[in-house]
This record gives sequence, C-alpha cells and structure tokens, in this order.
Amino acid sequence: MEMKTNTKSKPNAVTNPCNLCTPLGACLVFKGIKGALPLLHGSQGCATYIRRYLISHYNEPIDIASSNFTERTTIFGGKKNLISALENICTQYTPELIGVATTCLSETIGDDVPQYLREFKSEQKSACLPHIVSVSTPSYNGAYMEGFQATIKSLVVYFAASRPRTRRVVLFPNLVSPADIRYLKELLADFGMNFVILPDYAETFDGGPWDGYQKIPQGGTRIADLSELGGFASAIELGHSLVGQESAGAYLEREFAVKRHISGLPIGIKATDKFISILETVSGKKMPEEIRKERGRLLDAYADAHKYLFEKKAIVFGEADMVAAMAGFLLEIGVIPVLCATGSRSGILKAELEKLSCESGRSFEIREGVDFGEIEEISGKLKPDFMLGNSKGYSLARRQGIPLVRVGFPIHDRIGGQRVLHLGYRGTQQLFDRIVNTIIENTQEQSSIGYTYM
Repeated sequence: MEMKTNTKSKPNAVTNPCNLCTPLGACLVFKGIKGALPLLHGSQGCATYIRRYLISHYNEPIDIASSNFTERTTIFGGKKNLISALENICTQYTPELIGVATTCLSETIGDDVPQYLREFKSEQKSACLPHIVSVSTPSYNGAYMEGFQATIKSLVVYFAASRPRTRRVVLFPNLVSPADIRYLKELLADFGMNFVILPDYAETFDGGPWDGYQKIPQGGTRIADLSELGGFASAIELGHSLVGQESAGAYLEREFAVKRHISGLPIGIKATDKFISILETVSGKKMPEEIRKERGRLLDAYADAHKYLFEKKAIVFGEADMVAAMAGFLLEIGVIPVLCATGSRSGILKAELEKLSCESGRSFEIREGVDFGEIEEISGKLKPDFMLGNSKGYSLARRQGIPLVRVGFPIHDRIGGQRVLHLGYRGTQQLFDRIVNTIIENTQEQSSIGYTYM
C-alpha cells in the first residue's frame, strides 16, 4: 500500500507545536515514584511551564524544583545552583528520591550533571541523603515521550540489581491516565499477578482531599520494589515506540534475564486481545469471565453503532504511541484516519501505520515532526468528520467547525482529563460511545430540523 508522505520543505517557524518538552515527560515519571520530587536543572521558567501544564490537566497541586539559572549561571555554569537546590530540597522536603532532569540551557552549556552529583554525594557527611537519579532531557533531542521513557530506564539502571528469581511482574504502562493505571492494576489483579507498575501516578496525580497540605503526595511506585526488579520473572511494556529500543524492559532482559513482552497500547479489540494474551502467558491463567463479558459488550456496541461510523473520516494527532493505537482502533470500527500526525520525529509512527495501511487496505496521510499550522492546512483539504486528540487542537477544531474528541495529554479545557479511560475493553467501550455520540450530536446540530429519536 502506497502511503502519502510529506515531501515539501518545512517552514522555519513553528505554529503551535504538536508536542511538549522533553523534561515534562521526566517530571511525570518522577511524580510516579513514592516520596520523589523532580528537580529541573535550568531556568525557573522551565519548571513553571511544566507545573502549569500538569496542574491544568490533573487539577492537583504539583511541586517541581528548579536550580534557577540566571545570566551569570548560563555563562559560568550551574554547579553551584544545582548543589544549592539539592541542599534546599533535602532540608525542606526530606524526599526519598530527587529526580534531576536537565533542560536545553544546562545541556547546551555542557554542565556535567552526573559529575556534579558524584561530588555532592562525596562532600556530604550525612548518611541520610536521598537517592538522586539524573536523566538527560534536552528538548532539542526529542519530545516528552522521549523524556518519559529515558527517565524510566534511568530509574531501572540506577536501582535494579541481581536478586533471587521470583514470579513478580513489572508493567511499564506508557504515558497513560491515572484512570488507565488503576484499570491496569485491576486487570493484573484479576489474573492473580504479583506486580509492580512503573511509574504509578494513579494517586499522586488523582488522589482524594487532604487533611493538611502534603509537600509530597502519597502514592507512587515504592523504591523497595525498584531495587527488586532484577529478580522479577517478566517485564511487560506498552507502546510501539519501544520496539527495537534499549528500553527499561530491554535492559532488564539483557542484564538480568527478565523475560520481556511488548504490546502496543491496548485500545480496540484487536490490540486488547494481544495484551490479554500476554497476561495469559505470563500468569498461566485464562481470561477471567468478567473480562470476557466486557469484550462481548464491546463487540455488541460495534454492531449497534456501525451505521453511524462507517466511512467517517478522522484526523488523529498527539503522542506517537497514542496516535498509532487510536488509528488501529478507528480502522477497526470503520472510521478512516485520513491524517495521523505527531510532533515526534522518531519515525515510529510512520513504520507502525504503514503496517496498518497494508493490513486494512486503506491509504492515509502520516505526518511526523508536524505542528498545528501544518495540520490545519491539511485538514482543510481532507474535510474530516471529527478530530481525535488532546486540547492543543481545540483552536484548529473551532476555526474549522470540526468536533474534537479529547483523549491523551494534555486536556486543559475540560474537567477530568486524569479520569479519561483509554485502555482495555472497558476503556475502548467508553471511547467508542464518546465518538459515536459526537458524530450523532454533530449531525443533529447540523440538521435544519434536528431530531429527538434515532
């Protein structure tokens, strides 16, 4: 199947980028570790920008420390600022772990953060220092998913050591919602697994009310569990972008013979079937009856609403793993993803969608390294029935009068972005209903007379 690709020269300016900065992904992971606090080695503006994005989506108080670069720091280096930031954090927060992520500025001037941290640890007399894990995350070297995955691997490399073999399982869930993480926990428990999820921000980003202010929210993956990873039986990774990569799961397999399993994000029946098959293999148990019933209800919904979706056209945008999963799901329900776009330049999306195109016999456009200016230019020609992606596409959708079904991250203009369930038969069911009702509502509103009964 011949795919349509972008061959014209790109403009030098970016109009509303279709991605987020690399350190943001690092902060997401560190916030999913129990007792951890992220520290950005760079300017205060970077930390403020990321806090704003996270707070707006998750609606929770979120602290992110900064080494607070100034003009002088930029010239002479940020070692002094980093040491001062570490000392302040230890005094004010007493964390179990400090996650240090670099920004474009500190990377550009060549700060040797690992060396600074070694010197800091050797100079401290206290035996109560927290763990300090660093990760290189300049935004010119990728987008937020690259920062997310690099941070997970840094944590695994730092903590994992040889241990006696157990039957425990670690699941790397990808950048999904707290609701998705809670669902994955429920699913693994249904299969009787003794598991760890890394990262686990189900509570840190979506907890209940507090009796008093908590400097570091409760919840997260325990450091004690991270230190046992080398003895686990299996590692399950979700996401197409991890195929062929030296990921956390690949590292555990190479260094400690932990069996690695990879699946795309389980969205849609076919993708969820593959994930469930992995769970059956790892656990040695068949699919529980309640999960089988969820699958049956989803199949019935597909049949009920197929007439509303068949041959509808959609534009899908956002993080590459989510776009690839959503495109597969849309093809499964009869919708044509006429454009699949991401700000990432990894090449993963194109490779995965070319497979989908061959399997489905459908041709659609794929754009990587794209911004919303280019998406808007293309969408005017493709005339989609709806868009599927995060809130950054709202302005485009509004200008062109296209309904937007919000998924992924960030969702800034609706409440409950942290509770959007995407994964499994259950999450697919909710997403399917939202898409069908969006189509029906738009048709209803565009009608000259409207209708009150289908």
